[in-house]
Amino acid sequence: MENVGALAILLAFCFSVYAVAASLAGKWRSNPFLLLSAERAVYSNFFLLTAASAILVYSLIAGDFRLAYVAGHSNRAMPTAYKFASWWGGQSGSLLLWAWLLSLYSAIIVFQNRRKFRDMMPWTVAILMSVQLFFNLLIGFIVSPFEVLVQGRGIVDVGDGQGLNPLLQYWTMVIHPPILYLGYVGFTVPFAFAMASLISKQKGEEWIHTTRRWSIVTWFFQGTGILLGAGWAYAVLGWGGYWGWDPVENASLLPWLTSTAFLHSVMMQEKKGMMKIWNMVLVAATFFLCIFGTTLTRTGIVSSVHAFAQSPIGVYFFSFLAIGIAATILLILSRVDYLKTESRMESVVSRESSFLFNNLILVASCFSVLWGTLFPVISEAVTGEKISVDAPFFNKINIPIGLFLLFLTGVGPLIAWRRSSLESLKRAFFWPILGSIVLTIVLGIAGIHHPFALMSFALCLFVTWTIMGEFYKGSRAIQAKSGQNFAVAAIQLTHRNTRRYGGYLVHMGIVLMFIGFTGKAFDKDTTVEAAVGDNFRLGGYEMKVREILDGDNDNYSWRHAKIDVSQNGKLVTTLEPERRGYKASRQPTSEVAIWRRLNEDVYINFAGSSEDNKKAVIQAYVFPLVSWIWIGFWVLLIGTIICLIPSKVRLQYARTQVVGVTSKPYVEVER
Repeated sequence: MENVGALAILLAFCFSVYAVAASLAGKWRSNPFLLLSAERAVYSNFFLLTAASAILVYSLIAGDFRLAYVAGHSNRAMPTAYKFASWWGGQSGSLLLWAWLLSLYSAIIVFQNRRKFRDMMPWTVAILMSVQLFFNLLIGFIVSPFEVLVQGRGIVDVGDGQGLNPLLQYWTMVIHPPILYLGYVGFTVPFAFAMASLISKQKGEEWIHTTRRWSIVTWFFQGTGILLGAGWAYAVLGWGGYWGWDPVENASLLPWLTSTAFLHSVMMQEKKGMMKIWNMVLVAATFFLCIFGTTLTRTGIVSSVHAFAQSPIGVYFFSFLAIGIAATILLILSRVDYLKTESRMESVVSRESSFLFNNLILVASCFSVLWGTLFPVISEAVTGEKISVDAPFFNKINIPIGLFLLFLTGVGPLIAWRRSSLESLKRAFFWPILGSIVLTIVLGIAGIHHPFALMSFALCLFVTWTIMGEFYKGSRAIQAKSGQNFAVAAIQLTHRNTRRYGGYLVHMGIVLMFIGFTGKAFDKDTTVEAAVGDNFRLGGYEMKVREILDGDNDNYSWRHAKIDVSQNGKLVTTLEPERRGYKASRQPTSEVAIWRRLNEDVYINFAGSSEDNKKAVIQAYVFPLVSWIWIGFWVLLIGTIICLIPSKVRLQYARTQVVGVTSKPYVEVER
């Protein structure tokens, strides 16, 4: 089986080489048969990598311990779900997943556009398959997942394996990496279309219309992957946090920030013909930051619980980045005249300027995170001493940035395109600002004096007011015109412009997340050694260790505590944290216990045992408002889905020319 899997990857490599060559040659010679054969090669590449992936997954589940990858990442005692998740639990397997997802995306793109964009598609195929070629090269010749264990002159079966990293044996890790990869890999598609449009000098924004929904979907996958990772860290690592500014966490955040900026600024290009160069830069930056994030994970240049060990593939990734970035810069510079803006910004107080500020702040946040992530590597290269950058640096920089972005989220819907009058600004901002001031005073009287927390809560109310105001005004107008009830009018309003009102719901989801983030300012924690019957207090809770049990199974041994949690003298819940020691890897882990509520989580970690093994080391935390982060995600999901639904009314915008003002109001056209 391993020979068939390795052969499938080698054939996929050959087909990816052919797809690139045939696309370029077919375009150069205007040969439709070569172009068609290139597209068929894309399908062949997908089917071959699917076969290779299926063989690897079968080997992991069946326990073919002749394969080095299976022996290193699976064992007989693991549940089947975690055996399947071992596919991406190691270096070569996760690279195969990367390559397979890209082959799937490429096949979908070729099929969807088999009769469209015939001038641009050969270049798109060539770019997609060039990236595919790189990953096929890695898994075919550098870090093959089908390498066998050899002793002497023969292949050996070790009988059982080391198993998946115990930290990864959690339900979110069955879906977190593939969802994150769907985002990482998916950003290759907008990049390929953008570069193809530059190479072929396409008129208009065809590449934007083609990839707009694609960009939204991949942005959502990236964000979902990040949040699933945050949930995993919160529930598995035992330190009580959902974000620690870990280098690999940061690497996943970077392309999400630039893609968020792109999704905002691309509306400027669609509606006003502005920011064309900037959008090309953002698309390219997002793609290369995805490759950079993959590089950080796999080269060992940073220390992280998420990263793989050092490997020989670093030079290949850095070479790919260097060549790709250089070629992209040269291409954009050669097409500067083609990317001239069609409009000008007429006023600082306009929706155009709010989009511009939004982009600048997002890119500033991206740069600060990138700088903090790479600073230890840079300092070691320059001075020979690695100077670490910890969470306080990132918080100091990014908390003000986040609050300003939150402010712009509320300002955008209230400011008109082109320019806003002073009177309209007063009318739009009076009540949201007044409500925010009143809330700040009330919270101050209630005893909340943390300045950033007060600002965050006030801005959350400000943004909520503006978003709800937009829904209310539009729904009331439809209600007055049609006589429908308010709920039906709100649904019709949303359907008339799904992109706008779905976007508002996405912003509302971000607001709810900010409420959860703000709760971090009020965390409480304690660490105690407690025997059965001992009590300890944290905040308004009294906790009692009722029982400590021991046991084991084929996969791990465990020590389990039952802790009664009381509030105001009344038992409210019993939490049962557990400490595990995995037999194959000899690695201990914690299974935390969490009592989740809207106002706060009670979180208990069984951190270990005392030296005499008679007491349990218990870490207890109270985390206010964390549940709002996860609630915000579901609202964001609903908003994203609505954005993908075609609007009932299509808005046609006239553009403001660079010379003179010829802008007209938009025209509503029923679909």
